[in-house]
Amino acid sequence: MLHAARHSAADSTAFDVIIIGAGPIGLACGIEAKRRGFRYLIIEKGCVVNSIYHYPIYMRFFSTANLLEIGEVPFITHGDKPTRQEALSYYRLVANGLSLNMRLYEEVVSVKGQDGAFQIETTRGHYTARKVIAAIGFSHRPRMLNVPGEKLDKVSHYFREPHPYSGQRLLVVGSGNSAVEAALDCFRHGAKVTLVVRGENLHEGIKYWIRPDIENRIKKGEIAAYFNTRVLAIKPDSVLLDVPDSGSVEVPNDFVLALTGYEPNFDLLEQMGVAIGDDEFRTPSHDPQTYETNRAGLYLAGVVVGGLQSNRWFIENSRIHARYIFDDIEKRRGRRTG
Repeated sequence: MLHAARHSAADSTAFDVIIIGAGPIGLACGIEAKRRGFRYLIIEKGCVVNSIYHYPIYMRFFSTANLLEIGEVPFITHGDKPTRQEALSYYRLVANGLSLNMRLYEEVVSVKGQDGAFQIETTRGHYTARKVIAAIGFSHRPRMLNVPGEKLDKVSHYFREPHPYSGQRLLVVGSGNSAVEAALDCFRHGAKVTLVVRGENLHEGIKYWIRPDIENRIKKGEIAAYFNTRVLAIKPDSVLLDVPDSGSVEVPNDFVLALTGYEPNFDLLEQMGVAIGDDEFRTPSHDPQTYETNRAGLYLAGVVVGGLQSNRWFIENSRIHARYIFDDIEKRRGRRTG
């Protein structure tokens, strides 16, 4: 059996399972490992629930608190929808309260070896593990516009809060919740907002209480909106757009928020030997029942399972991955390799 008793107390770098990522699903995997008696370690390149930490300061979740719970620890909130701050507090409480074994601000560089004898290199050391779980999330890096001027200081791919944009001419690129909420928030804090959407309409997944708000602001002309439009170039004092039936349109501008989405760390997945599909979502190879990848002994957990299909997996429906993965690991314990 893969069990902590197989390792001496002095061997602090050998584990049954190493979990990459301390997001909600990585924590759920750690909880499952601890409850089943495995010697485990969670390695995270940032802070606990690093992706949530980088959400907009005043963000509110779409889900109710009970759907974000892990480890059967109650999530108590003050409203119907949990805030970012409440989520940070909750997951911090879970990690600390259950004394999960974590090493933070340490990035995994490579995973070599084989099932039963993996070798994990990080920015701070070397570890071995019989199994590896990649719960690396979805927000490794933003999807770039790939246009001239994108590296100007006025351009950001992350939105934190509206205050810096008050009284400024702000162009927001994107059609999803992040872009729409940023546009509304900045508008209400005194920014002159222009929204640029590549498609014909806003994303179908817009939160139901947000959609009428943004549609009314656009209808009233309070937020300018360009649909079926591409950004051609970003200049110090303007943005050049490709607008249907109008050609190139130059919009005066002070700041750009390019909120066009993010993507998983495909480089790390490929380095680990995980096959990436050639479909439009670049779906990583995995067994849909056990979440083991094409590389034996290496599993995926959480939103990374869907590749670029970010609207398929969420905390709510992927927290169960931890149980499926450890069920499979325990099932195979009598025929492990290495």
